[in-house]
Amino acid sequence: MTGARFDVDGKVLTITLERPERKNPLTFELYAKLRDRFTTLRDEREVAAVVLTGSGGNFCSGGDVHEIIGPLTRSSPEQLLAFTQMTGDLVKAMRAAPQPIVAAVDGVCAGAGAILAMASDLRYGTDRSLVAFLFVRVGLAGCDMGACAMLPRIVGLGRAAELLYTGRAMAGRQAHEWGFYNDLAAPDELLERATGVARALANGPTRAHAMTKRMLHAEWAMPLDEAIDAEARAQARCMETADFRRAYEAFVAKRPPAFEGD
Repeated sequence: MTGARFDVDGKVLTITLERPERKNPLTFELYAKLRDRFTTLRDEREVAAVVLTGSGGNFCSGGDVHEIIGPLTRSSPEQLLAFTQMTGDLVKAMRAAPQPIVAAVDGVCAGAGAILAMASDLRYGTDRSLVAFLFVRVGLAGCDMGACAMLPRIVGLGRAAELLYTGRAMAGRQAHEWGFYNDLAAPDELLERATGVARALANGPTRAHAMTKRMLHAEWAMPLDEAIDAEARAQARCMETADFRRAYEAFVAKRPPAFEGD
């Protein structure tokens, strides 16, 4: 059992974490399965957007205590490094996938589960959701899977420091106010909301979306002048696409554009 289901409907891939009796924890096998699936998306043009969610009213409770945490306490330094690098590779694969990833977060979203939500491009939550970076509670640092790089960019440095130092849970309303969530939805409407956003993105100019995602990632460490030059080159490439011409022709004809991703 991999603990996840992968469903494609049209241009949208929905990844559902599926161990509801344990609040959808991650295992060694599931980390690798998710890493490999996101890696294949780099060359998969049939999928234009991804929804990441959990089953049973929870998103993900993080690494499974018995199947991951316990074995790690008995691992060699080489094995520990191999594990932390593998988990980081999952985040790298998510960020390198050209498709926008929309996380639908309900209930528990903790530890590595919070990292998966954070590595997504957009996040939609519920009032009852709880986001927590729990690493400190098991004697570990907050620098896990890119958390110290990503979280300050989402909620600000001071807020990120508080969450990573204390490991406290952030309720849905505060997560929205702090910018972690793009919006909140009722639990029974959450998946539909996230899927609707993903479908709208999938029906848009997918090559342009992929470029936006690439540049958002690449420009984190660029000086402004360098970023402006990089964006000039990126936008010029987008202007070479057929979708760009279609949008102009549709504007002239006073009709909505029909993007085809080329």
